Amino acid sequence: MFSKKILSLVAMWLLLVLNAFSANKRFTLVIDAGHGGHDAGALGTISKEKDINLSVALAFGRYVERNQPDVRVVYTRKTDVFIPLKERANIANRANADLFISVHTNALPAGKIARGFETYTLGMHRAKDNLDVAMRENSVISMEKGYQQTYQGFDPRSSESYIIFEFIQGKNMERSVELARMIQKSVCTGANRPNKGVHQAGFLVLRETSMPGCLIELGFITTPDEEQLLNSTNRVDDIARGIYQAFAQYKDRYDKGVSVPYRPTDDNKAEAPTIVPSDYKEEKTLAVAKPATRSTRAAQPRTAPVRKVEEQEHKQNQKKVVKAQNQTKDEPVFKVQILASSRVLRTGDCHLKGETEYDSYQENGMVKYTMGASTNYNEIYRLRKSLLEKFPEAFIIAFKNGQKYDVGQAIREYKQNKNK
Repeated sequence: MFSKKILSLVAMWLLLVLNAFSANKRFTLVIDAGHGGHDAGALGTISKEKDINLSVALAFGRYVERNQPDVRVVYTRKTDVFIPLKERANIANRANADLFISVHTNALPAGKIARGFETYTLGMHRAKDNLDVAMRENSVISMEKGYQQTYQGFDPRSSESYIIFEFIQGKNMERSVELARMIQKSVCTGANRPNKGVHQAGFLVLRETSMPGCLIELGFITTPDEEQLLNSTNRVDDIARGIYQAFAQYKDRYDKGVSVPYRPTDDNKAEAPTIVPSDYKEEKTLAVAKPATRSTRAAQPRTAPVRKVEEQEHKQNQKKVVKAQNQTKDEPVFKVQILASSRVLRTGDCHLKGETEYDSYQENGMVKYTMGASTNYNEIYRLRKSLLEKFPEAFIIAFKNGQKYDVGQAIREYKQNKNK
């Protein structure tokens, strides 16, 4: 009896030490100034993209270093040197970064004029202009020796190569989109820049990183007044300050240290997820799913329109949803998210890898596919483990009363309900 008490005290002490260590981990931001060295990027009349990118990146970094000394700032380059695209991502991955922001300057062919600031996240382009931007930025890999092997046959000039970006399974997508929206709003408001919006496109540097991130296009170096603006010290400072303010907003929302949301002490323990999804203030989430049970099912949100033609086909496969056993109104329901797509997938689509027992819901313009639904967290944890070979990026999400719910809080509530 006495030895059990000693062991319990030691376990509690180790947990406190672990939490204290995790909480003290510095938030790491990687700032990537695009191009550099023999890669000049886009060319203007009086300047080169690589220099504008570096100027803004360093100014942004100084704002962070002055105002947030707890943040560790890592630069992919601080001077005029060439860094291979994959190495830029490797720098961020090795630093175990919490956030990756890549700074670039846009350009257009001769005779075309455009103005404004835009922000990109990883995904499939929905317009030719977005594809053109991605092609131009990705073309830098052709300057790297043996790039065909390094990037597994990816051809930055072939539109067919970009099909891989249509189906994103990344657990960082939601936070990346939110960061992009914060930056877009902050810079366009604070620096008085024309707002060209937040977009998705297939940027290799974002695909290779393992944390939330976005790519910024500061303006158009090929438009004379835009080029003058991007070479103005005061305007560069305005833009850098706008990016910093968005970063500070993002960090304030998400950097709360690492906490263990649920650590049971009994033998029938709940296993914590290896990958925890983004927990931000969600839009109201509505299902457009084809319900079927791989574990006990739960009540779903009502259907929201996605695209009428595809939705009609999707509805043909809908079945009656079965409530989870013993589910109460306020009880969280856990699911495994396996895939996100910019469109509704047809039955038998190869990206579903033969799975038929899936649901989907719409959020932030994406259709997100899930499997299983249970009020028992351990059931869903085991389901996720069984799916990892097919869907390595699968992660656990939670719903409550038909709305997306913070998974950490859901786990805590699961423990409390279980101990009643």
